[in-house]
Amino acid sequence: MKNDELTSTVLPETTPSTTKKEDATTRLWQGVVKRRSFLKGLGVAGAAVSAGALLTSESEGQSSTSLTKGDVAILQFLSAAEIIESDLWLQYTELGGTQDSEESGVNGGSPLYMQALQILDGDMPQYIHDNTDDEISHFEFINAYLISKGADPVNLDQFRTLPSSKATGARDLGRLTNLMNLTVDTSFWTRYRIGNENPDLDPTFVFPQADTIVNRTAIPRTDDDLVGPAKIAPHNIPDHLKAIAFTAGFHFAFIEQGGTSLYPSLAQRVRNVEVLRILLSIGPTETAHFQTWHDKAGNALALTDVDPVTGASVTFKNLITNQPESLQSNLIMPEPTDFLSHKFPACSIIRPTRTKGAAMGAARALTADGLFIGQSSDFFTALHALAQAADAAVRGF
Repeated sequence: MKNDELTSTVLPETTPSTTKKEDATTRLWQGVVKRRSFLKGLGVAGAAVSAGALLTSESEGQSSTSLTKGDVAILQFLSAAEIIESDLWLQYTELGGTQDSEESGVNGGSPLYMQALQILDGDMPQYIHDNTDDEISHFEFINAYLISKGADPVNLDQFRTLPSSKATGARDLGRLTNLMNLTVDTSFWTRYRIGNENPDLDPTFVFPQADTIVNRTAIPRTDDDLVGPAKIAPHNIPDHLKAIAFTAGFHFAFIEQGGTSLYPSLAQRVRNVEVLRILLSIGPTETAHFQTWHDKAGNALALTDVDPVTGASVTFKNLITNQPESLQSNLIMPEPTDFLSHKFPACSIIRPTRTKGAAMGAARALTADGLFIGQSSDFFTALHALAQAADAAVRGF
């Protein structure tokens, strides 16, 4: 699969576990959604789905006239994005998050993986747990709001076919996302530190990577990933497991910086004031997540690890000392940059926030990340159509 294409080889589907429906990703549908599935009719492999076919219509006596088709399309895409985020964050929580009754199905986690994450910060398990809660609340709210307006919610359950980690602590059920073959774009690091470049004004400028992370797992795949030599002091944790945890740390920031840009980008296409309020209220929580993870990733130790399964090598730098401003770990607040035009004074902003192609850009970024390796062509057809419909929304219509 090419990283920049929304395509995938169709693999044999696996059957998701039929465990209790208390899983957070399906809670909303119990006693609330017994209507047609938003994504019904996508069962034919490679079937073309037009953007128009994905837009809501009036249903069950409820009127959606208060929302434009564009507003609905934007909310549906954001719901899908939040469902995808919830899926990956639940995997992180099962193995590395605080284990409590707030997250259904957690069963003890992976204590050694948690310790490796805590090299980045002692509160990492709690932060992972809370980030998971936030993303679940986002898609549940957006879907409930769509239903209240007579529009169809989003349900991606038919695509939960990817395998789970086999490490102790992970649940054995179908997933939407793959955290075991990630190629993490760490250019967000320099994008927020290089003050005279803005991707909205200079889209061809290539921001350097903080670290190069290609085809790496961010969670232990099996308990075999928990063993090995520990050469990097002072932590008596296998270096391979440290590298897995550091990959996760940068991946956390990558995922949340995407949401940080996506909400203000799509808000520019919203017509309804209440929908605008939703985007302006959820978006800043993504920014809070991003700054938290941005800060923690910089605490990774300098080490090199070769994955014993894939052979993929990764080298993490010490970003705390002796680094130029573009890599300095404690510069976690956006450096001022040119905004709207080079003629204006530099301004500290979120970037990018250009609205053209924002949804499709987000879909491509998640695909390039490796999150969807193994997904069916139907999944990419659906994701592509949702993004197209959101990007087709025009303010005022």
